[in-house]
Amino acid sequence: MEHLKAFDDEINAFLDNMFGPRDSRVRGWFMLDSYLPTFFLTVIYLLSIWLGNKYMKNRPALSLRGILTLYNLGITLLSAYMLAELILSSWEGGYNLQCQDLTSAGEADIRVAKVLWWYYFSKSVEFLDTIFFVLRKKTSQITFLHVYHHASMFNIWWCVLNWIPCGQSFFGPTLNSFIHILMYSYYGLSVFPSMHKYLWWKKYLTQAQLVQFVLTITHTMSAVVKPCGFPFGCLIFQSSYMLTLVILFLNFYVQTYRKKPMKKDMQEPPAGKEVKNGFSKAYFSAANGVMNKKAQ
Repeated sequence: MEHLKAFDDEINAFLDNMFGPRDSRVRGWFMLDSYLPTFFLTVIYLLSIWLGNKYMKNRPALSLRGILTLYNLGITLLSAYMLAELILSSWEGGYNLQCQDLTSAGEADIRVAKVLWWYYFSKSVEFLDTIFFVLRKKTSQITFLHVYHHASMFNIWWCVLNWIPCGQSFFGPTLNSFIHILMYSYYGLSVFPSMHKYLWWKKYLTQAQLVQFVLTITHTMSAVVKPCGFPFGCLIFQSSYMLTLVILFLNFYVQTYRKKPMKKDMQEPPAGKEVKNGFSKAYFSAANGVMNKKAQ
């Protein structure tokens, strides 16, 4: 334990030296004072994917329909709470949409920070997205985009909560919470085969995610054009990270919704047979996020 404590102290000292003093308003909050819980949970997540696939290799896929229904409902409700609370708290603080600093809104900043803590914590819960893929043997859905997005978001938001837990940081989670309401509602409904005919709109969820990323980059860069005291380095990092998601999601969208339909169009259906609309085997990844999921 002494060695672990010494290692923890070294990591925290390194981060403090790199990013400067932490925001005192969030000191003592669960999982924030030390980086080790976030780091170890991420390592366990990555190991679970590797070991889980090995374990399930010669075993039948699990259905998990009941668990998935409850899980998707829970994430949907949590996202709805975060969306409502972020809108109300930022409105209470009179947040400036173009650029909002970290201290001027007083108690409203604390209220925003508390919601963003739930946003950070939800990223660890969403590791279950991938674990369910493993148990259901949906290995084609465990893409680089999926794992990169899940693992990086959890770690990035640990940093956000420690150094920039309010102000300009509120915008991305507000949009993402709205997208997650739509996405996890879709996932929950897709568990039931009888609902498939009503779920024609999954393509537009991917488009909504891309719009979300572009809006977040625009909002972030607006604080560069008209500074208000929000850390410049954080703005550049967030914009760069969101740009990687735009590139990866665009590539996914093109591969899923553009190239494959063109290939299908080249094949004429047999005479006398009706071509019916069905569900593509390719599923989108979610943001700030988000993940690929196919109904059982």
